[in-house]
Amino acid sequence: MKIAIIGSSQYKDRFLQHELELKEQGHHVRSPVLDSHPDFDELMVCFHNKELIQWADEVHLIWDRRSVGTIFDFGMVFMAEKPLKIIYFEPKTFEGVMQKYERLSL
Repeated sequence: MKIAIIGSSQYKDRFLQHELELKEQGHHVRSPVLDSHPDFDELMVCFHNKELIQWADEVHLIWDRRSVGTIFDFGMVFMAEKPLKIIYFEPKTFEGVMQKYERLSL
């Protein structure tokens, strides 16, 4: 399966660990947090993340509940009707809609 991991860049260690576990299970994994594009401006990052989400069969989320970019990416996941799996939420707020979306059968 092709899996994209989106979320807060402050959790890069969690991304790397999750990526390793998924690859050991035979999945193909991509994540904007693990990509390095120092020449990208904010709009180019949005296009890059859009392509990544379109590529994926499923999207995994690791989020601090503060990253606005992650909210934007979640909107693209929602619009693309991709299955979402929540891997980690920092215990704060805004989980309701994402958890409900995760449970939807698409």
